[in-house]
Amino acid sequence: MKDSFKGKTVVVTGASSGIGRATARAFSRSAANVVAFARTKVQLKALINECSTDGGKILKVCGNVTKESDRKKLIKTALDNFGRIDVLINAAGIIGNGTIENTTESQWDEMLDINLRAVFRMMQLAMPHLIKSEGNIVNVSSVTGVRAFPNILGYCVSKAGVDQLTHCAALEVASKGVRINAVNPGVVLTNLHKAGGMSDAQYENFLEHSKSTHPLGRAGSPEEVANLILFLASEEASWITGVSYSIDGGRAQTCLR
Repeated sequence: MKDSFKGKTVVVTGASSGIGRATARAFSRSAANVVAFARTKVQLKALINECSTDGGKILKVCGNVTKESDRKKLIKTALDNFGRIDVLINAAGIIGNGTIENTTESQWDEMLDINLRAVFRMMQLAMPHLIKSEGNIVNVSSVTGVRAFPNILGYCVSKAGVDQLTHCAALEVASKGVRINAVNPGVVLTNLHKAGGMSDAQYENFLEHSKSTHPLGRAGSPEEVANLILFLASEEASWITGVSYSIDGGRAQTCLR
């Protein structure tokens, strides 16, 4: 899809690592103007340097997706520099352990705030501009949005919420030319689980176990998910909206074992 997004403006949250970072790079290689948003300045700066020869322009905005002032700054930066917003990618997210018995109210609120409420608010802020451009949104959900898993209660609920938010909002704005879809990855090689509390040894064991839980026999890569996001945001997917796409090595098709 080289140059397929030339002249388009793409806003990516969670752009400093994992799927968000791979997605920002993929759009940059496709000549899009990318506005990359994340909390980590050093990682954002490294991303900007990596994308410097890709073809499009890329700007960094440091901030917290849960803060209204930072979300507004992100949208304003895109409009001030490029005059439009064509694509919004909601990739920021966290994961943490917890069951119905031991999840605290603060843990629950943090999970829902980052993974769901921030997505809702970003969609609302961007929507008037996406209507003008007849653009689209791709939300990063998870296999846990469509299947139940123990000990990550808040995460599962937040991602199920992202899926339903995607489906409902897609129906509401379809007549205005805006498309909204989601991707539902299985285990992907990112820093998500370590940031959620896994030690290096635990993560290695988790990846080894994933070879048996994913029918294709391995975890996925951020770039594989980014490629699907790029497709859904492109004109080649112009008749696709309101869909949650599994990209999980077959994980959602399996039963507990």
